[in-house]
Amino acid sequence: MSRSDVESKAGLRHAPPPGWKRLRLTIAYNGAPWKGWQSQESGGGIQDEINAAIRKATRIDARVQGSGRTDAGVHALAQTAHCDVPETVRMSGEAWAHALNACLPLTIRILLVEECPPLFHARFDAIGKTYRYRIWRPRMLSPFEADRAWHVYGPLDLDAVRWCCEKLVGTHNFVRLSANRGDMPETERRQRTEKTTRTIHRAEMREDGDLLTLEFSGDGFLYKMVRLIVGSLIHVARAREPKEWFARLLTDPTGPQSNQTAPACGLYLVRVEYPV
Repeated sequence: MSRSDVESKAGLRHAPPPGWKRLRLTIAYNGAPWKGWQSQESGGGIQDEINAAIRKATRIDARVQGSGRTDAGVHALAQTAHCDVPETVRMSGEAWAHALNACLPLTIRILLVEECPPLFHARFDAIGKTYRYRIWRPRMLSPFEADRAWHVYGPLDLDAVRWCCEKLVGTHNFVRLSANRGDMPETERRQRTEKTTRTIHRAEMREDGDLLTLEFSGDGFLYKMVRLIVGSLIHVARAREPKEWFARLLTDPTGPQSNQTAPACGLYLVRVEYPV
């Protein structure tokens, strides 16, 4: 992490105002009906729905802040967020979860609410995340997997996928396996390697009957990074590029970006990790 990032995070840390306390929320959602986590001007973001549920349940105008954005169609098994509420609201965590779930669509569930230290920040305190990607392999997509897995039918070289997963583990510049959010020119993004360097601690593939699962744990993930990794892995598995092509995406930051983006429907945020 660069010095500017540390200073930026420190500048954006604010304790709740006097008379308020901070709550930490653990949230699960099916992302298929939603425009992603981030609040939208026209509504439809998961953040919008939770803010509205807090207002409806308690008449408190609170804004939840998540550990990071998930794109439209991406799911979460355990997203983390925080918000500030008046200390006069003396509800237990269980009561908070019950009240919010009563006001939320069934595709969004509050799993846990707990009081946390006043300077806890869901995004800036996170030290790691785990993502899972699900791929359905039979010729016919199960109706129960629609919008929940990527349907990939045909032969796949899974040994090549395992080889590539081994190459992923470690610290790399992921500029060719991530996308530009549009907040800076691509030439500048390419020059600021500290912004695109991440460490992957674990990259695993599992076969379970009709389902192929890829799981990645790391200190952080860039915009569309997991979807580009998965899309590129499957590109190699289909023998459309050699496995060495995938390795070069990690070792040669000067080449073109991969254009193999897996669909959002198979991606799940599994958990967010914080210091003990």
